[in-house]
Amino acid sequence: MKKYIYLSLVLALTLATSCKKGFLDQVPNDRLTLDETFKTRATAEKFLNNVYSQIPDEFGQRNPNTGRNAGVWTGSSDEAEWVWGFNQCNNINIGSWDSNSGFVNDYWNNFYRGIRSATFFMANIDKVTQDITPQLVTQYKNEARALRAMYYFYLVRMYGPVVLIGENVIEPDAPTESIRLPRSSMDECINYIVAELDAAAANLPTNPANDNNYGRITKGMALSYKLQALLLAASPLYNGNTDLASLKNKDGKQLISQTYDVNKWKKAADAYKAYITQFVPGTYSLFRKNNSLGVFDPYLSCRDIFIDRFNSEIIMMRVESSIEARQYEMTPYHNGYNSEVRGSAGLGATQNQVDAFFMANGRSIDDPLGGYVQTGTTMYQAPGSPIATDTYSQWVNREPRFYVNITYHNSVWLNTNFGNVVTQFNNNGNSGKATGGNDYSVTGYAVRKAMGLGNWRESNRPVILYRVGNLFLDYVEALNESTPGDPDILIYLNQIRNRAGIPEYGSGAGQIPAPVGQAAMRDAIRKERRSELAFENVRYFDTRRWKIAETTDNGPMYGLNITKNLPDFFQKTVFETRTFTKRHYLFPIPAKDVNADNLMVQNPGW
Repeated sequence: MKKYIYLSLVLALTLATSCKKGFLDQVPNDRLTLDETFKTRATAEKFLNNVYSQIPDEFGQRNPNTGRNAGVWTGSSDEAEWVWGFNQCNNINIGSWDSNSGFVNDYWNNFYRGIRSATFFMANIDKVTQDITPQLVTQYKNEARALRAMYYFYLVRMYGPVVLIGENVIEPDAPTESIRLPRSSMDECINYIVAELDAAAANLPTNPANDNNYGRITKGMALSYKLQALLLAASPLYNGNTDLASLKNKDGKQLISQTYDVNKWKKAADAYKAYITQFVPGTYSLFRKNNSLGVFDPYLSCRDIFIDRFNSEIIMMRVESSIEARQYEMTPYHNGYNSEVRGSAGLGATQNQVDAFFMANGRSIDDPLGGYVQTGTTMYQAPGSPIATDTYSQWVNREPRFYVNITYHNSVWLNTNFGNVVTQFNNNGNSGKATGGNDYSVTGYAVRKAMGLGNWRESNRPVILYRVGNLFLDYVEALNESTPGDPDILIYLNQIRNRAGIPEYGSGAGQIPAPVGQAAMRDAIRKERRSELAFENVRYFDTRRWKIAETTDNGPMYGLNITKNLPDFFQKTVFETRTFTKRHYLFPIPAKDVNADNLMVQNPGW
């Protein structure tokens, strides 16, 4: 009996216009025997392409669970809200989801399909005899090995401890409920992920072989997931969390360690330090950009990380992404203007996130020395804006990252091909609720991060999944928890602040006094993460692994009064009351898998 393999395309990583191209080409739907699939390099590469296809496309979050593993992370955190009711984030935010929800099943199925496909590929790639070298076989096998470990990381980040299949070769399209194994403990899952990534990285190149190989897993990409796994394991959600004491297998095996272990933070910090020593600045570095006068520009530096393709900051990316859809969601309605600048602003930033950005002097808005003004308007030319506009005083003299991340009322739109388009979010404004119909910002603000400077109809820009800014902030968090007071904490935290154009922590002229003590430094690091990594799918997981989501993601969420015109539009207004309980820290295991596997246990509360 012949075994057939379906080579179905989910991913195309070839960029249409770029000096550097991804390596994956379109793959037709094929039905090949095992022998046919692993006879030639071409057909084997098509199979490997499909293993790659499960890398998340985080620009596709308007329609998550559509086979691209786009998350629900931005709109389900306290950063943002979608206007469209069909988006599953809205179900999460009001607690209307469970183990039968489509996206709960899809992430689980998709990542396990990627895991099984990777294992299947590794077991069969040695059969290829045509047009391939032993060195390339080794590289491909370790790309698959790294991808398999990465997909396990994505699973444990959502569901907690999962089932480790190991080297069992299971057909890629076998239903997950057909696998009958117990869940491994969280420590076992993390140890497996780390060991597999170490082993794969040892046989992967540091840099792509040529421009056509951008998107292939490299040594630095693989090891970056090792770091994130260690950080996750050290965090309060999994490090001695007694709230999860009841999470045990049916034989009584404890799945979450009930003893806090500071050495987990130390292990993570040491791994981050070793990574930085190996790769920074030789392979990766903080992206910095000068203006037209040749002077360092913090605004351009923070903005163009996401516009300049394949820059030095990017560690992990998905080359092919839904950037066009995301830019439609960020472009305001702009009634009466050319379609190049007319979108929806359907992804609205919350007032909670707006208030999290620092002032231009590097202080929080609740700092008496920050200079925050709560009322009135003033003529102000924001960083990156070609003109001054009448601006609500709360948005004046904020740090450059605020203007990179947020489109606010009376700000000038980035695309100036049709003159200076001034966005108006008040009810009857050109992008207001009464004007846009179904396309408007629920909060009175739009997310701007990663928005291009031209037509929003762009389709060839990668989505960044991990970068140096994240690396540095992860490192200082782990270091502060394991070795408070270590000088590296300020060194790397200040590199982030310096690039952002705000005063560093320290004792020199123009600096802000350094936080004193572990708790104060922890607060400073968390504030910096919230500003630097806004709308990058980090905040959702931060609040959960820190076990603070019952506060941050529960209760009222604020925006502006979008049903009013000026000046009432500026009133801080509750747009939604959210629901978050202890069970929501973990996704539920899909009901079909729990029901089919008598060894599988459900997460607490579900």
